[in-house]
Amino acid sequence: MSSIRFKNLVVYKFTQPFELNGIQLEEKLQEKRFRPCGSQDFCTYGWVPALGRKAKALVHEAAGALLVCAMREEKILPASVINDALEEKIEQIEQEQDRQVFSKERMALKEDVTMELLPKAFTKEKATLAYIDVTNGWILVNAASFRQAEELTSCLRECLGSLPVISVPLKNMPAFKMTEWLRTHDLPKGFRLGHTCQLREPGDEGGTIIARNEEMASDAIRGALEEGKNASQLALDWKETISFKLGDDFRMTGLKFSEEYTTQLDDIEADTLEQQLDADFHLMVGTLRKLLDDVITGLGGLSE
Repeated sequence: MSSIRFKNLVVYKFTQPFELNGIQLEEKLQEKRFRPCGSQDFCTYGWVPALGRKAKALVHEAAGALLVCAMREEKILPASVINDALEEKIEQIEQEQDRQVFSKERMALKEDVTMELLPKAFTKEKATLAYIDVTNGWILVNAASFRQAEELTSCLRECLGSLPVISVPLKNMPAFKMTEWLRTHDLPKGFRLGHTCQLREPGDEGGTIIARNEEMASDAIRGALEEGKNASQLALDWKETISFKLGDDFRMTGLKFSEEYTTQLDDIEADTLEQQLDADFHLMVGTLRKLLDDVITGLGGLSE
């Protein structure tokens, strides 16, 4: 691991204060420490050291936040490989025993074949970083999808016994405010439009338009808005520090940190990789706190 910088954000809000410190959380997470797949495992999921595998601690505590990292390992066993082996097995039985293999036996054979192939399958790993902002009562997950984020929060909930979090309770639907920004070009202070957007017609059957490398004031965008389409995703730049895409589900994807941000890190003296990652985490937590506050304020704030 060479950087802590998140590329995506799925955000949850605590409904009550998070009371554990880093040491206490560490003890809880030990229950589900990551282990590699065994010979008969399809996948495993658990916690690894937050600052990379050379570190020891599962939790890294800094800047009023607790950084954790979950690892998922799964076997790569394509359906085509299973089916080829199954057909070979069935053909062998039919020839040797001079009988036909029917559906019930076929299903049982498929399970047997899968179990035989599992120990030989390759594996792939995927790490997911997240941190609990104890100071402000948030969990921020570096995930592009809710499914990936929910896998991490579910594992955390199992370790803690409970995890009282909800989706960000906004006063206004993000699509409403983003459409307004796109129509008027009157954005909250510190924000400016990027060159990508996604417009969706209301309703389950509505069409979607994706515009890339497009001026947001173009006739095409204006025409789509006049037809009643709403912004479901909007590229934004915040204070020339972070560019990202904001979705109507409040996911923030494709975060890119500016050169100015990176320069701040270069100015920090770090003798070890762990110190470098700690500095990276410190700076990111402070920056994302301000970004999150500005985005929520720009969308109209939190509901009561």
